[in-house]
Amino acid sequence: MQLPLEAVALYSLKLAYECEGSSPILRDDPAMSDYQRDVFAFELRNGDINAIQLKVGRCLDLALDALGGAQTPMGRELLRLSGEFTNAQTLEQMHPALLTLKDYLKDVQ
Repeated sequence: MQLPLEAVALYSLKLAYECEGSSPILRDDPAMSDYQRDVFAFELRNGDINAIQLKVGRCLDLALDALGGAQTPMGRELLRLSGEFTNAQTLEQMHPALLTLKDYLKDVQ
């Protein structure tokens, strides 16, 4: 599950910070230091759902701003999808919502 968590963070940060003609944000970029696979692996091993949701939530907030906020159709859809992730009580509930978020963020790139 670390890979989808890292991917959601990466796609969110790409939406927020990557601009045309600049260097792309990659997994080893300093902006990804708090959102790398090993960081998420540690939190998953500890079962710290709240910490995971908080980290991913920060990235999703940046992506929402990049999409024009909650008033835009893409922003509303991101809010709806992120709500399913945020409301998850277990890792098992979190996983499908996470995969949907990853696919959505990848598509809107």
